[in-house]
Amino acid sequence: MSSWKYEEDGCTVVETCAWSPPGDHPVGCGLKLYVKNGELVKAIGNPEHPITNGRLCPRCLALREYIYHPQRVIYPMKRAPEDRGKDAWTRISWAEAYDLIEENVARIKKEYGAEAIFSVIGTGRDMWHTVPFITFGALGSPNFTYIHSGWSCYGPRCAISAYTLGAGYPEVDYAAMFQDKRYDHPDYKLTEVLVVWGKEPLKSNADGLFGHAFVDMMKRGTKIISVDPRLTYWGKNAEYWLQLRPGTDAALALAMLNVIVNEDLYDHEFCENWVFGWDELKERVQEYPPEKVAEITWVPKEQIIGAARLYANANPGSISWGLATDQKCNGVQFAHALLALMCCCGNIDVPGGIIVGAPSFAAPMWWGWDSLSPEMQAKRLGSDSGMGGDRYPAVTTAISTAQPDMPLDAMETGYPYPLKMSWIMSSNPIACPTAAPQRWDKAFKKLDFNVVCDLFMTPSAASFGDLFLPVSTFAEKDGIVNTHYGSLSMFTGAINKAIQVGECKADDEILLELGKRLNPSAFPWETMDEFLTWELDQYIPGMSIEELRDKKWAVPEWNYLKYRNGLQNFDGQDGFVTASRKIELMEPLFAEWGDDPLPYYEEPPYSPVNTPNLMKEYPFVLTTGARSWVFFHSEQRHVDTLREIHPDPITEIHPETAQTLGIKNGDWIWVENQFGKAKQRAKLFSGIDRRVIHSEHAWWYPERPAVDGEFGPEDVFLSNINNLVPHKLIGKLGFGSPYKAMICKVYKAED
Repeated sequence: MSSWKYEEDGCTVVETCAWSPPGDHPVGCGLKLYVKNGELVKAIGNPEHPITNGRLCPRCLALREYIYHPQRVIYPMKRAPEDRGKDAWTRISWAEAYDLIEENVARIKKEYGAEAIFSVIGTGRDMWHTVPFITFGALGSPNFTYIHSGWSCYGPRCAISAYTLGAGYPEVDYAAMFQDKRYDHPDYKLTEVLVVWGKEPLKSNADGLFGHAFVDMMKRGTKIISVDPRLTYWGKNAEYWLQLRPGTDAALALAMLNVIVNEDLYDHEFCENWVFGWDELKERVQEYPPEKVAEITWVPKEQIIGAARLYANANPGSISWGLATDQKCNGVQFAHALLALMCCCGNIDVPGGIIVGAPSFAAPMWWGWDSLSPEMQAKRLGSDSGMGGDRYPAVTTAISTAQPDMPLDAMETGYPYPLKMSWIMSSNPIACPTAAPQRWDKAFKKLDFNVVCDLFMTPSAASFGDLFLPVSTFAEKDGIVNTHYGSLSMFTGAINKAIQVGECKADDEILLELGKRLNPSAFPWETMDEFLTWELDQYIPGMSIEELRDKKWAVPEWNYLKYRNGLQNFDGQDGFVTASRKIELMEPLFAEWGDDPLPYYEEPPYSPVNTPNLMKEYPFVLTTGARSWVFFHSEQRHVDTLREIHPDPITEIHPETAQTLGIKNGDWIWVENQFGKAKQRAKLFSGIDRRVIHSEHAWWYPERPAVDGEFGPEDVFLSNINNLVPHKLIGKLGFGSPYKAMICKVYKAED
């Protein structure tokens, strides 16, 4: 036995850190898994874990039910392309599955070139090195993709961080790196004012941030400013709740900057010495006085001014930016404005402020890229040097994916070249991320070969999959969990295998086995432990996976004010990894790529201002995608315990609005616009504006049986709110789509 594996109460206890599934982000929550006769009997929180302290979300508490669910797929399966949509799967061995992949990859490369293969990733597992590595290193294609229109999840924030900071994702300092004393560590200073902007940290624990840390900070005195169209826990407990019109965030951020600049509340030393374009930004924000922005955003000017003063006078202040940053067509510009708010008061990389990660191009999503020839790299969809078609260098320079909308164009038109094979890992494309999901479904069905790696027969796998590879949960694998996918490593935990279910394999195991078959030179590791030690070395140099298991968790060496001490740059000199060595609030590259180098506000494409005539038919502003306590995107709909807590898709409507529409709480309703409709259940909620509707995303119904052996669209398209979001309605730089800023009408559904 060992420090992480021992006997207790007749069980073998395995201490581990979670990633997912069950779906979550890379917080590395600590668990104790109790195993008897090879079967998981109980999962509880580990009170010794330095970040989560024994606290777990419902998804981890329902782990046993999830793992042993009768609908889980635990063997490789195949079916003929002519049987897509039918329950006509045949069990095969892993060797047969790999043979089938090898045969199809070889054929497609010979007939169409490796660029005809593309991969699809989701956010639910530790995939941000696995899928690119498989795509670049094993399949030999440059087309690694995340098919969320406009890369509207993390993309704009990561891109602006790369270009403006030259660094990994900025995050609130919640003392995660000080495991021994946390908030009482002498190097830490409690955040005085925390702005929670378009984020629900308690439910999402997004990208490595443990949301409950904000509650811990509030108990110690941190004050909250909440920016959200909906009343959440944060708004209820805030000094200011700025209830803005969905999609107008950039205007609000620029108005707050206007107050900070004109009232001389900014940090002169920081802005003069470490900001490029500060004078130009000061001029830009004069276009956004609070009086004008109050009309745009629906936020009273007094609240804008008061919130700006409270944040600017904090020492330190911090900002936590959420998915709402990304899900608008000018998400990059809004993120740019928010980053200006982060830095203008000198809060960058200080204790209790906004900490920044490693130089941006060290991120693991680029692993394997160097195994491609320059000629193959240039064929990436959306690349500035790509083959025809649209070009989005702002996307492909910052992030290793192809531009997310272009695979659909290529599948539908064959331009700039045809796509013939997909590799889908940790993604359920037609249920969750895609805009216009029914178009994506039809397009996938046109491909020669679709491989889906997952735990359950998702609607996507059932509709167009040809080969299904069964994947392990974190309880069934060895691995590493690292916050912010390695771009901001505040915590690294060991994932320790406790059980084996069926013939399921870990994603990394698939990566290594397939890589050795298809391109051995790119995969020199003989064992999983060798590979994991190599991976760990990227975060904590010199540590082996065995050492991490023994420690259970670790943090890399931590320093504040890295940019002043030669620690934020590749060459050891002071400054940031940008052309100016400063934070670029005026970004020359944006001008080179045809956009404004300074942040600006752009009205949503469909809105009371831009499309007043359409608003006569679709009178409400539609926002989507708020998080659930029990679901991670489209996952967990199978799990009875969790469905009992949250049985139906919910659309929130203000009670007065519902009364005018003849809608009562619990009624089934249609949410509809010119692009499509979705059926959901009404929830009357006074914490939303009378002019705004909020609908949940990623709904499908695994409990509904197939009809005559056919997989029907009722399961996935009936309640899919993404039916109402059009394809490729994106920002100039290729980022951002209006998932949170559309228009709609609402009416009662017939029984």
